[in-house]
Amino acid sequence: MVMKVIPIRMSGTRAAAPAFAGGLLADTRGRPMRDLRISVTDRCNFRCTYCMPREVFDAGYKFLPHDAILSFEEIARLARVFVGLGVEKIRLTGGEPLVRRDVPGLIELLAPLGVELTLTTNGSLLSKNAVLLKKAGLHRVTVSLDSLDDATFRRMNDADFPVAKVIEGIEAASAAGLAPVKINMVVKRGVNDDGILAMAERWRGTGHIMRFIEFMDVGSTNGWRMDDVVPSAEVVRRISERWKLEAVGANYAGEVAERWRYSDGGGEIGVISSVTQAFCASCNRMRLSTEGSLYTCLFAQSGHDLKALVRGGASDDALRNQIAAVWQGRTDRYSEIRTEATAKAKKVEMSYIGG
Repeated sequence: MVMKVIPIRMSGTRAAAPAFAGGLLADTRGRPMRDLRISVTDRCNFRCTYCMPREVFDAGYKFLPHDAILSFEEIARLARVFVGLGVEKIRLTGGEPLVRRDVPGLIELLAPLGVELTLTTNGSLLSKNAVLLKKAGLHRVTVSLDSLDDATFRRMNDADFPVAKVIEGIEAASAAGLAPVKINMVVKRGVNDDGILAMAERWRGTGHIMRFIEFMDVGSTNGWRMDDVVPSAEVVRRISERWKLEAVGANYAGEVAERWRYSDGGGEIGVISSVTQAFCASCNRMRLSTEGSLYTCLFAQSGHDLKALVRGGASDDALRNQIAAVWQGRTDRYSEIRTEATAKAKKVEMSYIGG
């Protein structure tokens, strides 16, 4: 795991960042900050080959100790500052967020902020948590499910976890009111791309939204190759040859998924094309790592430490100024300049900052 963190210069307990003047917070390309992704743990009970390959994240791997990660109260405080800067949506991620104890308790702290609250999960612990999550104030869940074929799915999660249990979690989330559920499939050529149509068919007409994600070079351990990428255009073509699709406009500015609906009224799908159709120009996401570092891009090589400010007695104004300064200096456009060479560069692991 790469966790290079840029220390924040401080004078006493004040961050050495200029006071934010207010108004629209925008980066160097005019992109607003609207979406905050918070990783609540770097741990996961799966060892998906494209995220946490077992040969790296093995029994001897040292995860963050408990005192190094942000407490729920610290997360809630920072979230409040982010909302004051314009954040309208908070997504809890991991690792697998539900392996951390009492995530519904964190959601209860975040709910009064009045923003959209969502959570991304592998679904393994969802059936027993869905009702609690909804009662706490969660609005929606996104569930990762890479194949309906049990043998393929078990190979990909490398934890011998069955498909049926994930589907049980999706159904529990739907029954609890955490709908529509978004179901994410990372498509890798020669591994699970033969299941694209089966996945589309399974969720047609259910009210849930199936999304197909291009295999990305996140982190430095997943062995990414361009040859393994199934372009979203190919996914859309395969599905539309079976069921006619029509393009649909975005729900909001900066939406990562390109939307398509079935002409026969069977619902919609989404495709996320970070590799072949970069959407850096509209990216409005900031990421807060498990131990309190800011990352302005999923493919970042370094972060900006906020935990030192939080635990050093910094005021909310100091936190606001530092966050604003980081965003205002943002220049990220990794997916626009991706090459085989950049793919080999050391980058933070997705399990540390969330997807």
